[in-house]
Amino acid sequence: MPTVYKVLGQSNPAASTPTTLYTVPAGNSVVISTLSVCNQLGTAANFRIAVRPSGETLSSKHYLNFDTQVPGFDQLSLTIGITLAATDVVTVFANTANVSFNLFGTELY
Repeated sequence: MPTVYKVLGQSNPAASTPTTLYTVPAGNSVVISTLSVCNQLGTAANFRIAVRPSGETLSSKHYLNFDTQVPGFDQLSLTIGITLAATDVVTVFANTANVSFNLFGTELY
């Protein structure tokens, strides 16, 4: 089974808008190693991260982080080591448009 190490997703979502950061391709699985959250604003910002199994609508049970604060002009790197199956979805959200998300991991074909 081939393994590809890569940037899985990058996003700078609109404020207060749940946004898909990454969807596992059909027929693949993935190991997420690190998710970086960067606040490009001088004041603190809140963010959310959710993981939805394939076909599920976003709900409170999916959140890994909910309104977690990242200080102004700072970043958090979350080393989470989770595995996802085909078509599972990582969703991100921030209360300001000045937060970017970068997802790194390994796709397994």
